[in-house]
Amino acid sequence: MMPSENRAHFSASCSSLRRSTPFRLAVTFGVLFVVAFVFSGAIIYHMLSLGLGRDVDQSLSEMNSLIVSTYQPGDTEDLINTLNNYASFQSTSDGLYSLTDAGGRKLAGNFTAPRIPNGVYTVTSGDVGLKGHERYRMQVSTIGPYSLVVAENFNDADEMLRIVLVSFEWAAAIVVATAIGGGVFLAVRAQARLDRVANTMNDVSHGALEARIPITGNGDDLDTVAIQINAALERLQRLVESMRQVSADIAHDLKTPLNRLRLTLDAAAAENDRQADVSALLDEARNESDRINLTFEALLRISQIEAGARKERFQATDLDAVLSVISEVYGDVAEDAGQSFRIAARAPAVIWGDRDLLTQMIANLVENAITHCPAGTGITLSLRREGSRALLSVADTGPGIPAEERDKVFRRLYRIDKSRTTPGSGLGLSLVKAIAELHSAEIALTDNYPGLRVSIAFPLMPEKS
Repeated sequence: MMPSENRAHFSASCSSLRRSTPFRLAVTFGVLFVVAFVFSGAIIYHMLSLGLGRDVDQSLSEMNSLIVSTYQPGDTEDLINTLNNYASFQSTSDGLYSLTDAGGRKLAGNFTAPRIPNGVYTVTSGDVGLKGHERYRMQVSTIGPYSLVVAENFNDADEMLRIVLVSFEWAAAIVVATAIGGGVFLAVRAQARLDRVANTMNDVSHGALEARIPITGNGDDLDTVAIQINAALERLQRLVESMRQVSADIAHDLKTPLNRLRLTLDAAAAENDRQADVSALLDEARNESDRINLTFEALLRISQIEAGARKERFQATDLDAVLSVISEVYGDVAEDAGQSFRIAARAPAVIWGDRDLLTQMIANLVENAITHCPAGTGITLSLRREGSRALLSVADTGPGIPAEERDKVFRRLYRIDKSRTTPGSGLGLSLVKAIAELHSAEIALTDNYPGLRVSIAFPLMPEKS
């Protein structure tokens, strides 16, 4: 016997399956399919029965006409012989033949027919005074002074209908079994996939953000939903990890300026106790406070951009026009820093985006190059079209970024060691990446041999025909 634990588990599984949507849908469609099959079979059976009945009536009518054609007024010999010949080849269980005179006396045939009005009837053996339970289709007609009865047995038609009915019953049984079995099989498969979705979401809710829904690869609707959920989980994981990283970076990178602010204020308090001038120290504290506020404002703006708060300002924007503005503003700035600045390639490239954010993104990249590269560095902007994308690049011939650091520089407040001596909060490239992702663009850092190349691929707006 099945152990009690196994029985309980099996019972719980069956109960869960019965409550599942896939099982209910499978049962519903199975029942509808069976009902449709039974209804169709009933129609077919009825039409076949009518067709066989018409065939029997036609055969009966032809036989009656043939017998009647042998009669000549005043000469019944041919009629009697014909009827007796038909009767001699068939028993009463196959067909009935009777010719009676006006007094009801039998003249020919294999039975004596009772008085029946002319017409076509469906009768049984008992109705005509015979033993058994045969069914007949009977035609009664008058030939001169005589009454002619011709009846044909329904045995062949009934046997065919019986075979059809038995076949239909077996087919119905197979259909029901297939519908139930197939429904349960499909429901179990669908429920198993839904259980994997539920288990994955349960794991995520308990902190396992790396959990993902398995993809079967057959491209059905459940796979499509799983892919979308996995994409959402991927983004959620990145956001949570970004929040953790930001929290750690805030605690680490803002600790120094906050301590510096505290020391400045302590020094100002000490100087004030000695009645000394503290205006310089207060100015230094104000400047340090402003830098901290700017850092938090930048963090807030990045969060707003990542949340898509600026998408309502999107419109058709020509990146080439944005490059013209950047060239006008930063050409002289680069020249003052002893660097060269030029646009190497240009092309009309209209995208759907926020012009102000795009301008800030490119400005941040150019400012990074100007700030972190020495005099003599060449800074180059280029914009070209490639299929359905616009490719923007900002390249310099400076010291570049080591390959192992290129993914890290997009993190908030992250600064590589050699850039910690230069002004900045470590949020410039984080803002660049947030703006790029808001515009569905792909960003990559590569070697410029020498220097760094930042490449951003934007989807172009479809051209109007």
